[in-house]
Amino acid sequence: MSDLKWKIDCNRCTLLVIDMQNDFVLNGAIMEVPEAKKQIPKIKELIDNCRKLNIPIIYTVHQTDPVYNPLEIASFPHLKDAGMRAGTDGIKVVSDLAPQHNDYVLQKRRYSAFFQTDLELILRNIHAHGNDEDGRVRPAVDTLIICGTVTNICCESTARDAYYRDYKVVFGSDICSALTKAQHDASLVNMNLFGQVMDCDSIIKGLAGADDA
Repeated sequence: MSDLKWKIDCNRCTLLVIDMQNDFVLNGAIMEVPEAKKQIPKIKELIDNCRKLNIPIIYTVHQTDPVYNPLEIASFPHLKDAGMRAGTDGIKVVSDLAPQHNDYVLQKRRYSAFFQTDLELILRNIHAHGNDEDGRVRPAVDTLIICGTVTNICCESTARDAYYRDYKVVFGSDICSALTKAQHDASLVNMNLFGQVMDCDSIIKGLAGADDA
């Protein structure tokens, strides 16, 4: 862990849980990523640790439609008539990771969570009214922890856009999932140029201020 580019400051972090929704995670779902379901326990562990540290949590859910997402439909023709639709159970976060009342749920129509959403606005103001029990105002967010699915599509797209906006990116190596190991591993190589690739245990240690994090 000594080769990290920078240490994690839990006071300036936000956790992004990317598209851990029914249409990606449940068995037999229209866009099922089998590895995503396996990673629920570790993602939940990270979420629980972030809650204890009063780190804001933002969930994204992806929706698609032939009218608004023609190029995505061209890549995934089986979505032309069903799946990932606004207002359906398919875009709800899986129950094991259900958002709480003070979390944010952000709907998006493109792979990046930044594209034509309120994410930047939320990040700029998420600490404006204090995020601690005593109402203490925390410093501005400068670090985004990214987990979820799909590693090489929405997770990577969001991480790249975060880097372009000068956010430090922590990319979870064992809490992001892709359809194939090759796709996942290739994305992790890319992410070493846009942030820090860390496993879930190392992220939790870093948030706790562990000496080796």
